[in-house]
Amino acid sequence: MSKIIKLLAGSPQVVEDDWSVMREPYVPGVPHSSRTIFPFCILQTHASPETQEVRAVWISPDDDFEPMVARLLELDLIAVDFPVFRDGRGYSIATLLRTRYGWTGELRAIGDVLRDQVNYMRRCGFDAFAVRSDKDIHDAIKSFTHYSVRYQGAVDNPVPLFRLRNGQQKV
Repeated sequence: MSKIIKLLAGSPQVVEDDWSVMREPYVPGVPHSSRTIFPFCILQTHASPETQEVRAVWISPDDDFEPMVARLLELDLIAVDFPVFRDGRGYSIATLLRTRYGWTGELRAIGDVLRDQVNYMRRCGFDAFAVRSDKDIHDAIKSFTHYSVRYQGAVDNPVPLFRLRNGQQKV
C-alpha cells in the first residue's frame, strides 16, 4: 500500500493511503473498489446509478468543474492533479474549492507533487499530498517546517502578517 502525507489535527503525518487513483479510462460495468478516486469526467459523461455511488474524483487543470460543484460537494474526497511540476493551475482550483465553494472534505494533491510544493499547496487548502512515487515522502514532509513566518494571507491563515501587531489583529 502506498503512503501519503496527511494533515492530522493540523500536523503533517505520513500515513497509509487506502484510496487508489483511476488513471485509465472509465469502463461502465467494470467493478471498482469503493475507495477509488475516479477522473472528474465520469461525473459529466456517465450519468448512471453506478456513477451516483462515486465517492471521490480527481480534477485535472483543464476540467471545467464549476458547473458540477453541487455534486462535488457531496463527495468524500476531491483530488487535484498536477500533471507537471510547472503547472500551477491546481493551486487556483484548491483555493476556489476551499474559499468560494466551501469544500471542507479532504483535498488531495496528486501527480507531479514534490517536496518544494507541499508547503505552498497547504497554504492553498490542500490537506493531503500524494508525493511522486520516485521521491522520498519522509524527505518531503520536512518542507512543512522550512518557514516559520508567512507574510501573505492564504486559505490556511487569511490574515496577512502586516495586520498582526503584538498577537492582535488590526481593524
